[in-house]
Amino acid sequence: MAARGAPGAAMAAPGPGRCAHFVLRKRRFCRMIPAPGRRFCGEHGHEEEQNDRKRIPCPLDPKHTVYEDQLQKHLKKCNSREKPKPVYFVQDINAGLKDVVEISEKQVPLSSLSLEELQNLIIKLKKASNGLEVHLKEQILSHQALQEALSDPKNGESAFKHLKQQASILGNMEKLHLLGPGRCFVEFGAGRGKLSHWVDIALENVENVQFLLVERATTRFKVDGKHKRRDSIFERLQVDIQHLCLNKVPILEKKKLPVVGIGKHLCGAATDLALRCLVESYTTSCDGEDEEPAPKRCRAAQTEVAPHKSAGNESTTEVRKPVAGIVIALCCHHKCDWTHYVGREFFKSTGLGPVEFHYFQRMSSWATCGMQETTSKVSTSEDSEDQTNDTEEHDCHCFFPLSGTRILSVEERKEIGCLCKRLIDHGRIEYLQQQGYKAAMQYYTEPAVSLENVLLTAVPNPPLIPEPTV
Repeated sequence: MAARGAPGAAMAAPGPGRCAHFVLRKRRFCRMIPAPGRRFCGEHGHEEEQNDRKRIPCPLDPKHTVYEDQLQKHLKKCNSREKPKPVYFVQDINAGLKDVVEISEKQVPLSSLSLEELQNLIIKLKKASNGLEVHLKEQILSHQALQEALSDPKNGESAFKHLKQQASILGNMEKLHLLGPGRCFVEFGAGRGKLSHWVDIALENVENVQFLLVERATTRFKVDGKHKRRDSIFERLQVDIQHLCLNKVPILEKKKLPVVGIGKHLCGAATDLALRCLVESYTTSCDGEDEEPAPKRCRAAQTEVAPHKSAGNESTTEVRKPVAGIVIALCCHHKCDWTHYVGREFFKSTGLGPVEFHYFQRMSSWATCGMQETTSKVSTSEDSEDQTNDTEEHDCHCFFPLSGTRILSVEERKEIGCLCKRLIDHGRIEYLQQQGYKAAMQYYTEPAVSLENVLLTAVPNPPLIPEPTV
């Protein structure tokens, strides 16, 4: 057998008891003595492994391979192994619909619809959208915490767009009185944690502030390290929002601070999972506890947290909800899912169901990429802050084939896509209102900054307190 690394011509075998590695530079075999029973010395032992040992796909993840004789050892440390579930993991606690019988097993692709079927869908859409607030008000704000970064010429155009969005989100949070002491900010779909970073900067001199960064994937280039020397507490929860039980997070169990849910471009169904996580599973768990009541809110500032009152003052103050507010920048409606959608009751009340939802959530992409001739231009307007590393901005501009929709102009497709988005979002608004929140949607940035420029906000809607009689 010719030695590894030997030239094409036949070579003499290595000397007795010598290493079988051929040193090409010296045109001879290695003269080191291998261990008994081995063909190569310690320096070149890897060649024996490569020649004589068999690699097989990992049974946990076939994307990588492992030496067959090392399989059992590898399975104990493979990154794809099932890790112990954290205490706050509760299977499908925020999943929503358990009975999947309602969902059609096979949906016809949007591009396969006939002209008549498409027209019927559009008629249903416009009928259901009649009376809804389609044109939202602009509420493009800013915040002092980001002024230095916004004026820094070192930030490129893409970074500047991110900063403008983050500044407006913080401005809207400040308007709702959500930036204050004694709060736990839960950032859903946190990615690198940039939004929490700026919230922490805005609360530089505020005490008793915690941050929970929820992200199911392992994230590189996190900004959490910038806060290690500060008083703020940052904790990452690597879990899918679908299985997150906030009530079991140790830091919330211990201090029971009011929660503010935030998110920048929370993709499709993740928004519904986050809403249910906050206003159903977490709020219900908190309301059911027989423990000391949490701090109460002042009437003068509905979302501000007041110090503990004595039992005798309970009649003059409102009991605080465990969720102080929600501020989420919406996106990727085409990734919504009827199973998780929180507005199913609203859809049913308008005579719609899972089949219509299936098509509407796909047609929603027409609002941002319904025009094939401008797809390439659109895709560049939402570039990530770092082209290869920043995953917190989602690619929201998927293009669905429009073979049956050539009769529609670019503007018509864009209008239909916007109607689909507003209809899906209105279901979320009604859901929050039914759960006791004052919810609203507004444009928080210009379309030139981000085509996904709608911000969903919600704060507890306290019951009216009757005026005392004289």
